[in-house]
Order: sequence, then structure tokens, then C-alpha cells
Amino acid sequence: MVEFIFSLVLMVCLGAMLYVAVRALPRVEESGVEADAKNFIERWAHSEIPERIDAAFGNFLMKFLRRAKVVVLKIDNSIAKGLRKVQPQEHHANTNIDFKELSGQNMEDKEEGSSLKQ
Repeated sequence: MVEFIFSLVLMVCLGAMLYVAVRALPRVEESGVEADAKNFIERWAHSEIPERIDAAFGNFLMKFLRRAKVVVLKIDNSIAKGLRKVQPQEHHANTNIDFKELSGQNMEDKEEGSSLKQ
């Protein structure tokens, strides 16, 4: 609990320091750099081109992932079909579980039937 309190105090202090630094940031003036003279990278970064590229990439990625999902599901289906061909047939026949046999009711019925026949 003591560690939590110390961590909390540390984070509050760091937050206060960051707040003071951000408040002082607008007072800092750029020296020797003209606002009108921007290089190619700065103009490109502030234009609409990066947003358009991001939207196009997001659209492409979504379509690609959907198609990849379909391909993976098709591969999964083909593997499942291959496994069904390799799997022994008696495994398919014993898929139904007889719950009466598991609970012992079926065994009691068989014992009663055999005692009646004698």
C-alpha cells in the first residue's frame, strides 16, 4: 500500500511539472526562423495528402484482411475434409452416446431380462 501511495504522489508531481511546462510553452518564441519559409516536408505534412493516404491504406488493409480471412477459412474447410477421409469409419458410428448405459440403467434392464429368461 505504501508503494501505491508513493507512486501516486510521484505521478501527481510529474503531472504538475508537465502542466507548468505546457503553460510556459506558448511564451517561448522561435528565433531566426521565418513563419512563411517552409520546406517541402512541412508543407506536405500540413496538407490533406497524409490523411488521404491513411484512409486509402486503411481501406486497402480492411479489404485485404477480409479476403485473407476467406482464404484461411477455405483452407480450414479443405483440411477438415481431408481429415474426415483419413479418420476411421468406426469413429463416426460411435458418435451417439448412450446416456442410459453410462448411468447404469441399461445394465439393470439387461440383468432383469436375463433373470426372467432363466
